[in-house]
Amino acid sequence: MTEKEIRALVSLLDDDDEEVIAHVEGKIRSMGSEVIRFLEGQWEESFDPVLQKKIEDLVHDLQLDGIIERLQAWVEGGALDLLEGMWILNTYLYPDLSYEKLSGEIEQLYYQVWLSYHDSMSPTEQVKLMNSLFYNTMGLGPNTKNFHAPSNSMLSVVLESKRGNPITLCVIYMLIARKLGMPVYGVNLPNLFVLTYKQEGLQFYINVFNRGIIFSRTDIEHYINQLKLKQNNTFYEPCTNQDIVQRVLRNLILSYEKSGDSDRSQELERVLASISPREGGL
Repeated sequence: MTEKEIRALVSLLDDDDEEVIAHVEGKIRSMGSEVIRFLEGQWEESFDPVLQKKIEDLVHDLQLDGIIERLQAWVEGGALDLLEGMWILNTYLYPDLSYEKLSGEIEQLYYQVWLSYHDSMSPTEQVKLMNSLFYNTMGLGPNTKNFHAPSNSMLSVVLESKRGNPITLCVIYMLIARKLGMPVYGVNLPNLFVLTYKQEGLQFYINVFNRGIIFSRTDIEHYINQLKLKQNNTFYEPCTNQDIVQRVLRNLILSYEKSGDSDRSQELERVLASISPREGGL
């Protein structure tokens, strides 16, 4: 459609006929995310608060559809780049955030560790160096004052505020460690996300939310027993990037449920369902 035709469609959003409005909205939605920039321009030109609200809702819905499409493409491509998955989620609250900006910030943190890192270090020495720089030099740590805030699941906010929840802190730690060549992976524990350092003949765990404390498989066994849960191999072994993104989504859903924002929690349930395994595939 031409710009003139789109402009004419948008003007019909103010029509008195609900059927006309529904038809127009459907037509605009069918254009996909490419029309968002034009809609934002129309919003700026309008002085009608009712029309502006309709445009805002359309833009939000189109952005949500775009997030679902990009996440599905990411999963179908093997979910190889964890940072990409986290960036796509981040655009839920910050649609203008670029992948390059997030990647550049992680690169800067990696460089701070790389200056002191060398391959001859033992695994525990590597983790001690990471911990020293991560918590002291970089100043990253847990957000205990506002644990359930949705912003704790937004990587861009955590990188800026230096405060996050267990999974976002683990993601930052892991992204840096993996760039250094450290065999560090995420582990999906109940109520707590941690990391494991795993290579042939050696495996231990790292509690990033608690200043990088190293612990053992036996400690996890005791933890699971205290929770009165049945032992499961997934509590000890690396999870996938898709698992991590799905858990971040569940955290976001819980955050909005706790704040009473059912609209956002339902939206994110839809996003989660779009990338959750179902019988017969995704």
